Amino acid sequence: MGDKNIKAAVIMGSDSDLSTMQKCIDTLKEFGIQPTVRVISAHRTPLEAADFADKAKENGYKVIIAAAGMAAHLAGSVAGRTELPVIGVPMQASEGPNGLDALLSTVQMPPGVPVASMAIGKAGAKNAAIFAAQIISLFDEEVDKKLKQFRTRQTEAVIAKDASINS
Repeated sequence: MGDKNIKAAVIMGSDSDLSTMQKCIDTLKEFGIQPTVRVISAHRTPLEAADFADKAKENGYKVIIAAAGMAAHLAGSVAGRTELPVIGVPMQASEGPNGLDALLSTVQMPPGVPVASMAIGKAGAKNAAIFAAQIISLFDEEVDKKLKQFRTRQTEAVIAKDASINS
């Protein structure tokens, strides 16, 4: 594994997001990144969310992945309180406009408070982990090596699928 001090956080607004974010957590682990996983709500536990964001850098985190549905203010509220990169994953709620509300809340940040916004749901969860690995790979050779291996396997899988339908 890479540097044991490199830490990533996966935070989500509700435990109902865990089934979707498990793909993110598992993908981070495939890259040798052991994430801290927390349920922190921008609305229901705003003081805990603020405290987490305020102390994230001093606690050794290098990147924060924040997943939330509906109003989806978690990523933005965290990004407003830390200099660390924040990756937002909009969640599809059981009610409402199929995650479009969360997507707009995550992506539409004011100038100076960026959030790297991913796709809604499971695709976004996986891409958030890959994007976090890309950030960490800039200073961790082991993660960089695993990222390159991932890309190679992904390419080989598509080439094999293409060959199988054209043979």
